Amino acid sequence: MKILHVITLAELGGAQSVVINLVAESIRNGHQVMVASSASGELWNTLPEEAKQWKIPSLQRSISIPKEIRVVKELRKIDAAFNPDIVHLHSSKIGILGRLAFSSSKIIYTVHGFDSIRVAFRKFLFLEKILQKRARHIVGVSQYDYNNLRNEGIQNNIGFIYNGIIDYCTFYNKPESENHIRLKNFIQAKPGFKVICIARIAPPKRFDLFCEVAEKLQVQGVNFFWIGNKEKLTAVPGNVFCLGEAEEAHRLLKYADLFMLPSDYEGMPISILEALCYSVPVIASDVGGISEILNGCNGKAVGNNVSDFAEAILKYVKNTDELVMAKKEARKSYEKYFTIQSMYNAYLDLYYSADAVKNNKSGVSEKLNE
Repeated sequence: MKILHVITLAELGGAQSVVINLVAESIRNGHQVMVASSASGELWNTLPEEAKQWKIPSLQRSISIPKEIRVVKELRKIDAAFNPDIVHLHSSKIGILGRLAFSSSKIIYTVHGFDSIRVAFRKFLFLEKILQKRARHIVGVSQYDYNNLRNEGIQNNIGFIYNGIIDYCTFYNKPESENHIRLKNFIQAKPGFKVICIARIAPPKRFDLFCEVAEKLQVQGVNFFWIGNKEKLTAVPGNVFCLGEAEEAHRLLKYADLFMLPSDYEGMPISILEALCYSVPVIASDVGGISEILNGCNGKAVGNNVSDFAEAILKYVKNTDELVMAKKEARKSYEKYFTIQSMYNAYLDLYYSADAVKNNKSGVSEKLNE
């Protein structure tokens, strides 16, 4: 099968991680794969060598009608050159442009956090409604997204599939970079309880709340590490350490006691799944599909305020036995729900379903998570 993945930006993030994992699994299982995205970004250096690449210079985060017309033309050119059996669209912007460019019968469109449209950019919601029939399947990454899609009147061929990631503890043995060793040594040198967050600095990610919680727990000897800031940040509490960007930042999670993710909206955060994979419990904002990941035993989804976060973190700081149990539950929940194989198998069912419809085949079942 020939599979084309298209995503708006080539900057690394949660949706890009899903693309990388799906591409790797598809190639491992003998499929031909191409990835199309914006011209610059670390995605291009992270994809398997066997994946074909198509960079689109006019594809950017900002919106410009002339540029979007060029993108649609470029997508049609890709379609003619690669002739994919399946087109898998990732993220809302390319989800719109891609549905204008490709045949609807072979489109799988994954909405990586529907609140990015429903809440943050609601003025574009009407386009999602208009184009909902221009895809064979529309996939949310959580039950939360699925419910909100239906509530907003998007009800054609929709379902949800949880994100999955590679088992870093078992199948990951790349050598450590010098920067990774430096950051590892820095984290380990700090005494006391360690809380890590891996996220870019952006308004939805609530770095302000992260700092406020840290300041409240400073007297408890808790140190907080933020990984993902591009610029140097100095006006922070004394127990907050901003370590900058780091390739393979997930590898630093093994030195954390707890993972924290404050956010105004999310889909199914890859960073949380990475923490669970490394047996690290999570305290995160109760937004998007986060409450579907955290069950109270492997961590907790809490209100977006200082007191709720501080109280949840302090419970683990003061109770070593509970922390040990939460670490075991974290790993157990990853193995049960969030492996790359579970995600890949679910999408593969959709690929075969769409391919069967395109070729008028029969006997291939349609399957989405229920």
